[in-house]
Amino acid sequence: MIRPATPPAAAPAQAVRCAVYTRKSHEEGLEQEFNSLDAQREACEAYVASQRHDGWVVLPTPYDDGGFSGGNIERPALKRLLEDIDASRVDVVLCYKLDRLSRSLADFVRLMETFEKKGVSFVSVTQHFDTKSSMGRLTLNVLLSFAQFEREVTAERIRDKLAAAKRKGKYTGGRPLLGYDVDRERMRLVINAKEADLVRRIFRRFIQLGSCMLVA
Repeated sequence: MIRPATPPAAAPAQAVRCAVYTRKSHEEGLEQEFNSLDAQREACEAYVASQRHDGWVVLPTPYDDGGFSGGNIERPALKRLLEDIDASRVDVVLCYKLDRLSRSLADFVRLMETFEKKGVSFVSVTQHFDTKSSMGRLTLNVLLSFAQFEREVTAERIRDKLAAAKRKGKYTGGRPLLGYDVDRERMRLVINAKEADLVRRIFRRFIQLGSCMLVA
């Protein structure tokens, strides 16, 4: 009797290494047995478990920033996460919400650019934001477009402000030229009498000699 051939076993999915990042702005409540960081991590781990069929596994390394603002990226756990991403130890970064990673659009965009360079996806588990999907990438592109717009508008405002200050004879920054000091109250350049005398002598020597090298 010929037995039917046994179908080949499905190849195990390649492990997708998932880093869970949590953050809380204030230290209040972190002393509790089950705190906000634990709740965030639990939600992210549950999401990873739902993707286990695709090989998703949670990395054991904790990336918890308790008592750190999301207004900048100067956070110890985030720095460790970025170091591990740079070393190609992470495939996916998960957060409870987008603002756990960053509250600054500019910083968020820079982080996404870093992730993309290293082939790392980002997931916000409560907002259904996943850069592995086409919709997630579309959302990211919209965010990038707004960030670029924000940068350009900011640059235009700075240029306009400097131009207006120059038209009014205001000091716009930088080291003042020899012969001048900065009047910080009026934000204007004022003559430094001692240095001005030196400047006049330099110009007189230049007129006499006709060469900057000889003056020097």
